[in-house]
Amino acid sequence: MRSVRRCSRTGCANPAVATLTYAYADSTAVVGPLATYSEPHSYDLCEQHALRLTAPKGWEVVRHQGQFVAPEPTVDDLTALAEAVREAGRADRPVEAHDLPTGTIRRGHLRVLPDPHED
Repeated sequence: MRSVRRCSRTGCANPAVATLTYAYADSTAVVGPLATYSEPHSYDLCEQHALRLTAPKGWEVVRHQGQFVAPEPTVDDLTALAEAVREAGRADRPVEAHDLPTGTIRRGHLRVLPDPHED
């Protein structure tokens, strides 16, 4: 499953919404929508850092004019999540029931708690 990409700036844990790439031959920094895949020579940025990026003297910043929006989960993401949950709940996986409240059902790392309003 694809995880949420984070801003590349040191100390920033915000989700990435933009990708920064450098065109060294043109002395240009390009800030555009988040690339589909993380590339080795590009940087993922949160909205704050994408909007505030400055370039060294003599360089130009080309910035996407629309809004920076976090990507929506894809069908692949949802399928991977469903498969991970299914795998965790397989009946052939060992289950340890110690330290669980009475009436709790445990499958893999998931557990179902009894309804406190049922008698």
